[in-house]
Amino acid sequence: MSANLYDIPLRRLEGQSASLDAYRGKVMLIVNVASQCGLTPQYSGLEKLFEQYEERGLVVLGFPCNDFGAQEPGSETEIADFCQRNYGVRFPMFEKIEVNREGRHPLYRELIAEQPQARQAEGSQFGEKLAQHGLSPKNPTDVMWNFEKFLVGRDGKVIGRFAPDMKPDDPALVSAIEAALG
Repeated sequence: MSANLYDIPLRRLEGQSASLDAYRGKVMLIVNVASQCGLTPQYSGLEKLFEQYEERGLVVLGFPCNDFGAQEPGSETEIADFCQRNYGVRFPMFEKIEVNREGRHPLYRELIAEQPQARQAEGSQFGEKLAQHGLSPKNPTDVMWNFEKFLVGRDGKVIGRFAPDMKPDDPALVSAIEAALG
């Protein structure tokens, strides 16, 4: 029996204790983010998704992560400043965590256990490009890179996992969000 996602202890970027319980009954898009990644401009699209669907019950949750190419070296304060200054991020952000290494955060252990494979964008070469650079995940269930997205339904169950290069406005992701919102 897997742990309840709502009960896993978290910390907000500002330092206060938190959990996903604050978002019970909402659709959550959980994303491991980074400030110095080629995919960092996705912050704009994630913020647009949040603004577009917030009233219908979507919340985007950002989890900074330095596991991939050390692309999130900043402190929590630096990360918050970067996101606000460059992308006007209003969606909730949490403390930096590990998603693949030995210290994998319990949240990501549960997300991966519930949804072991990411859906690729149409015609994506992202996995092949990572492999060419020797950056493929060690395990097939590992998070591929920054900006992988887990979609969690109103019932707290993971209903989708989307590859890092699938942009926030990709029709497959948008339709999955709309279906989850009902």
